[in-house]
Amino acid sequence: MGSLVWTVVIGFAAGLIARALKPGRDALGILMTSLLGIAGAFTATYIGRAFGWTAETGLSRFVAAVLGAVLLLSVFGLLKKK
Repeated sequence: MGSLVWTVVIGFAAGLIARALKPGRDALGILMTSLLGIAGAFTATYIGRAFGWTAETGLSRFVAAVLGAVLLLSVFGLLKKK
């Protein structure tokens, strides 16, 4: 349960950082950005664990969460334009 809560907290922060890192205008609100960040954190965490790329905790998990959030924000932005 603690890992789940920690992933949500990391995802929230990763979503905000991803929004700042992603180039271009972003018309998403803070709630949607946070939700996509959390989804990116979950995705990156579980993919990273499955392939042995990230540890259970630490900087590698946070970096993976930010990258996952940037990816999801970019994909969502492309889909929203169409």
